[in-house]
Amino acid sequence: MSASPVGHGVDQGTQPPVSVLLVEDDEVIRRAVELALGRYGYRVAAAEDGLTGLELFQQGGHDVLLLDVMLPALDGIGLCRRIREMSTTPILMMSARGDALDVVSGLEAGADDYVVKPVDTAVLVARIRSLLRRAAFVPGHTAGSGGGATALPPAAPAPAADPGEGARLAFGDLSIDTAGLEVFRDGRPVALTPTELRLLLEFAVSPGVVLDRQTLLRNVWDYGWEGDTRVVDLCVQRLRRKIGADRIETVRGFGYKLRRK
Repeated sequence: MSASPVGHGVDQGTQPPVSVLLVEDDEVIRRAVELALGRYGYRVAAAEDGLTGLELFQQGGHDVLLLDVMLPALDGIGLCRRIREMSTTPILMMSARGDALDVVSGLEAGADDYVVKPVDTAVLVARIRSLLRRAAFVPGHTAGSGGGATALPPAAPAPAADPGEGARLAFGDLSIDTAGLEVFRDGRPVALTPTELRLLLEFAVSPGVVLDRQTLLRNVWDYGWEGDTRVVDLCVQRLRRKIGADRIETVRGFGYKLRRK
């Protein structure tokens, strides 16, 4: 097993470079992605198998994870699940095929998005930038600062202080502190990934309004009209598990809406 850091690219000014953890077993692809991201100013740490990737992640300091699905020792799906148990760091999965099972498995495991190999560099960088924009909404997460490896809160924390009526949206037992960007259910914090939080906020600003999948792809994932709507469906499923299965309604043939009460 091996891990190789790369740190070259354009000048980032006074800001530390964004750190990408790349886990890819194909040496040619791994090196090509390292070099390509380096030219865009990213700092890349690379591993060739899932266990080494997990070790590097646990060392901290990574803002985005780029995981191949097929990996030795610990595959990308298993690695994604392990990371989601401890962190909300943005995760982008890579699949050698546009295989539906790979895509669904990765997104169900907690990935925020996916790309199909061979990956066009401009597309890959655009996806990473989109993930970073979503992560920037989360308090305490600053790209390049290592904040991406923030641990999830305990499963049953003590009730948090009321954020105040002026900064809160309430939908039944669900409340959203729009100033602190925190979500509460029955007064207890709900740990959401940056993508899940952006998706919930998109629903929350238009409660009761049906939002179609393409609109959500455009507003949450920064996709154009060519995006894969499975990303939306699976993220909605994950969000339902956290905020209540009946909180987001499916309107067949149209999209989804957030219940007002």
